[in-house]
Order: sequence, then structure tokens, then C-alpha cells
Amino acid sequence: MFKLGTRSRERLQGVHPDLVKVVERAIELTEYDFSVVEGVRTIEKQREYVAKGVSKTMNSRHLTGHAVDLYPVGKPTPCERCPAIARAMLDAAKELGVSIRWGGDWNQDGNSKDERFYDGPHFELLRSKYP
Repeated sequence: MFKLGTRSRERLQGVHPDLVKVVERAIELTEYDFSVVEGVRTIEKQREYVAKGVSKTMNSRHLTGHAVDLYPVGKPTPCERCPAIARAMLDAAKELGVSIRWGGDWNQDGNSKDERFYDGPHFELLRSKYP
């Protein structure tokens, strides 16, 4: 069983408590260790990410503490393990009764048919439940 490290816990500061609970449970369920690489993001950082094409919106859930980016530890390349981490996150969310969606499948909630940008490390609370 894995556990969150000090740096991951620091990066969860300011993130919505329900999403923190999901991350904490997912690290117990996952088959691959992961780190929290980003939680709350500044508007300046978001502008930078949009300019670089790393993000597609200035309305990111990271700005309000409603999103996290999780990267698998080790090899192969991180996104090859993103689906396994997504399974742990989605299972943890279901177990805890928290509504989330994964950036690797924006359409899983049936509400976002126009989002086509693959963001495998990204998880966010649903806007419909967490405005």
C-alpha cells in the first residue's frame, strides 16, 4: 500500500476537502504509486499554461481548489499509468460519494461533449455538484 508524501500533502493545501479525501483514499487503492504535482493554481500560472497550450481554458478548476493533477511515480512514462490511477480515483470517489471526472475522459459524466483535450493526470470535482 502506498501513502502520500510530504510534498504531495503540501500541494493539497487549499484543495476542496472532498477532493483531498478522494486522493487520500485513491493512494490506498492504486496499483501504482503517484504524487500530487499540482492542486491550487494562480491566475498567472494558468495564463502561462494557456499560452503554452498546456491548458485550454482560463476557467480552470485548479484556480478554485476543485482540481488536482496526479502523476505516477517511476516508469513507464506517466500517462501510460494514468488510466490505472484514474480507476483508483473513480473508485475512491464512488466509495466516498464524491462526484469527480477525469481529464482522460471528459465525457464520462455525459455533460461535456465538446472537450477533446486529453489531460490524463487531471481530476476535478463536478461543477454541477461543486460550483
